[in-house]
Amino acid sequence: MKWLVSVAGAGLVMLTLRDLFHTLWHPTRHGGLSRLVMTALWRLARRFRARRRVVGLVGPLAMVTVVGMWALTIVLGWAIVYWPHMPGAFAFSSGSRAARESALLDSVYLSLVTVATLGLGDIAPGAGWLRLVSPLEALVGFTLLTATVSWVLEIYPALTRRRVLAVRLALLRDSDPTQRQIDCTAGALLLDSLATEVVRVRIDFTQYAEAYYFHDGEDHSSLAATIGYAAVLAQRGQAAQRPEARLAGDVLTGALADLAAVLDQRFLHTGGPATEVFAAYATDHGRGFART
Repeated sequence: MKWLVSVAGAGLVMLTLRDLFHTLWHPTRHGGLSRLVMTALWRLARRFRARRRVVGLVGPLAMVTVVGMWALTIVLGWAIVYWPHMPGAFAFSSGSRAARESALLDSVYLSLVTVATLGLGDIAPGAGWLRLVSPLEALVGFTLLTATVSWVLEIYPALTRRRVLAVRLALLRDSDPTQRQIDCTAGALLLDSLATEVVRVRIDFTQYAEAYYFHDGEDHSSLAATIGYAAVLAQRGQAAQRPEARLAGDVLTGALADLAAVLDQRFLHTGGPATEVFAAYATDHGRGFART
């Protein structure tokens, strides 16, 4: 029975490591605990009356929640591994009050100290297999720390790329280039550069799905509000006389279709064309939020 409890704890740790792996290093996979947490927080925030302010906190708060969930389940999982063998398989330092506490409390304490790599030494594993397992938990704790830092450093450049595209489209929307201005070499280069940025954002949504749950802030210049204008520019390019402008318009149209497919498949689930997906994205991601 003791070994069954320890195996259950090890299984909890493995589930957590699996979710961490798929979130950071295999992000194209659907589902997972982290995605469920972020989706739930996003939907919950959208129910608030002053949701414009609340939704702006969802992304950072969701990341903190997911990291806390990983740390908590790892600590509890290893505590469950230790629990059936506490205190007989462990050595306690002289004068320590740890042995007077309950076995579960000692197990959680040891797990927390080990995963944080503190190494206080008042409780030490005595059995041979525990002397191997305990350093492994410290290694997992260090991996969790470095993975969290890497996750943050990966997410925010993706948010910057999305923001740059959104602001650029907002500026173009304000200037509103005419068909004649698009039907030239400069117009073709403009459409081609926009297609490149759209592809980058599409890759970011694929690799870093968590970026979807970060609100851009300003509704009028968010990507949700401006991505529809990119389709307008693409149509003007396709209707141009110059072949380079038509080609650039076709490329931008294809890039927008790919972006819409990713948004619809992973987040919106409308099953409609690109225009419907972008409209759903605008509704879900900032347009029409209460201005309170």
